[in-house]
Amino acid sequence: MTDTYTALDLETTGLNPKTDRIIEIGAVKVRRWEVTDQFQSLVNPGRALGEGVISLTGICDEMLADAPGISDLTGSLLEFIGDDVLVGHRILFDYSFVKKAAVNQSMVFNKMGIDTLKLSRKFLPELESRKLGFLCRHYGIEHTAHRALGDAWAAADLYRKLAELYYEDNEKEFAPKELIFKVKKDTPVTKRQKERLYKLLDKHKLTIGYSVDKLTRSEADRIMDQILAKYGR
Repeated sequence: MTDTYTALDLETTGLNPKTDRIIEIGAVKVRRWEVTDQFQSLVNPGRALGEGVISLTGICDEMLADAPGISDLTGSLLEFIGDDVLVGHRILFDYSFVKKAAVNQSMVFNKMGIDTLKLSRKFLPELESRKLGFLCRHYGIEHTAHRALGDAWAAADLYRKLAELYYEDNEKEFAPKELIFKVKKDTPVTKRQKERLYKLLDKHKLTIGYSVDKLTRSEADRIMDQILAKYGR
């Protein structure tokens, strides 16, 4: 049985790791079922948050203004995780965002994972929900919902509970699986793109909820295409 692992959870600006950004990281290191260390940080995404994200997480733009960017945190996070198996509720989601950050910095990040959501669907089909919050209430697990560190702790405790109840005779289902997410490295916005974007913004008297210096080339092109489509040249 895997009783040594890192439980990981992220809060993000949205659901697409190729276009959205991390805003909070939470991870707990578990050794023989006991938490021995934790990693937590807010992350400046270089863009304004949507109202839905603010409402869900309680994180606002002001809280992120002085937070480090993901490029300042990826190395430390990967070092914290080390060779551990990852555990999380829908762990491929969190893995994919970290994988994207690692690829953008030419770092290798290939992991095995255990998904508590998949285990819950397998062994708890009678429950009306398999959401992390519902399962924590079902098992009496303490849970600070929609904050990365609280969700990481909850996923670690949930995995331990599911293993206690269902591991025997179900070793295959509890075995770590390879996490697969393919992504290409982003190219930073060019000087020419920034000049063109600033000209469009000035011409049409527009502001955008992005830090232009932190855009990728594809993001800059997409924003300019949207402006041109709406306002013309």
